Amino acid sequence: MKTNFQLTRRLAIFAALAAISALLQLFHLGFKTQWGMWIDVVAVPWIVAYFLFGVKGGLTVSLVGSIIITLIAPDTWLGASAKLIATVPMILTLHLATLIFKNNIGQFKKLKNIILPILIAIGLRGIVMFFFNYYFALPIWIPGKTPIQLMSIFPWYIIVGINAVQGIIDVVFAWLLVFPYKLSRFGQKSSQI
Repeated sequence: MKTNFQLTRRLAIFAALAAISALLQLFHLGFKTQWGMWIDVVAVPWIVAYFLFGVKGGLTVSLVGSIIITLIAPDTWLGASAKLIATVPMILTLHLATLIFKNNIGQFKKLKNIILPILIAIGLRGIVMFFFNYYFALPIWIPGKTPIQLMSIFPWYIIVGINAVQGIIDVVFAWLLVFPYKLSRFGQKSSQI
């Protein structure tokens, strides 16, 4: 009986975080850069899900959130897939850090423990989004241009820089909500210190 309650509770929290993500997309809290990319807080609930429930929680909420965003966002599937593809390396790098250091997510309660994994995650995110943008997303938005032509319109450092800023915002806001503001009390016990 207890496991059914825990599963139901976890699924309800997953659904709530995905819905919050969709609302943040719908009201689009953030700002649009002059290059057309948004800096927003849409993926913050996805990282919150990771901090609360681990890699399965983070990836589940990210996937469900991106599906909902596909249905409600003006950018439809392309914007949602970009957000998903940009966020997954962040979650996986944090998870890898817990495996390497043989610790749980509670280690990230101390800010110093999250700095190196986040720097690595931002680097990985920049590489992934470089290829995603120049070889997939931008050719759809601006048809007929080669990746080299697109790089002259959107320099690589803009793509990587905006993604770095977005990654920092996602993780810092999620970290603040989960640890200092105590959302961690709603997570699974194995992720706590």
